[in-house]
Amino acid sequence: MSVISFDDLPALAMFLSLPAHLAAGIVLGVFYFRSLWWNARLFALGGRAAMTVAVMIGRFALLGGLLTLASLEGALPLLAMAFGVLIARCAVMRRVQKAAP
Repeated sequence: MSVISFDDLPALAMFLSLPAHLAAGIVLGVFYFRSLWWNARLFALGGRAAMTVAVMIGRFALLGGLLTLASLEGALPLLAMAFGVLIARCAVMRRVQKAAP
């Protein structure tokens, strides 16, 4: 007799995938907010408008697309990934605040 039955495998697989979704959210959030900082600097310094708009659209599309893919797996993976994005936001903003003059 085993502790885990085969009926519980889908629930166990989703439970084990939550840390992966959290890690993916952190990576996605770091990329998103670092590119946001870079994009804001381009706007402020009068950089090329076409490139800054393209980066902005790409950033939104990547974030929306990956969160949509996570939502197709269920509410918990979506929440884990969104929580990872929020964790990354705090980390990136803290780092930018220390770097700002």
